[in-house]
Amino acid sequence: SSGINAEYGDGHAARILGQSSKFGGMLDMLTDRCSTLGLVMALGQLYPEYFLFFQCYAVLDIWSHWIHLTASHYSGATSHKQIDLTANPILYYYYTNRTVLFGMCAGNELFFAALYLLRFSEGPDVGGYALFRATALLCAPIMVIKS
Repeated sequence: SSGINAEYGDGHAARILGQSSKFGGMLDMLTDRCSTLGLVMALGQLYPEYFLFFQCYAVLDIWSHWIHLTASHYSGATSHKQIDLTANPILYYYYTNRTVLFGMCAGNELFFAALYLLRFSEGPDVGGYALFRATALLCAPIMVIKS
């Protein structure tokens, strides 16, 4: 999605140009949470039978990121992505391996985007599979793991 490209590109550009800051990192996380919250609440309206799931997901997403950001700040880290390997090996690997980070974020966003599109259409047939349904099913485990 274009959001994923902008997400990756703006941080990379800021680092290259020496314009990254702790505030920028916090603002980046805040805008990510707001965009996810908007999509998740729209899905709650489109799938009222799963509204409680989407509501709980939104709370978990905001709460977990806020706790992580706050803990990073009080530990003296220069960024929420600065993780000590001994403190949390899973988060260390997640934040230090750009392929993993991008794959998890993209998979999570693709899951929710596919659910949105699936509400209106199964999508084009690709190899005997409905594209939007297949994308949602393939990305669901990524969403669960990232959460």
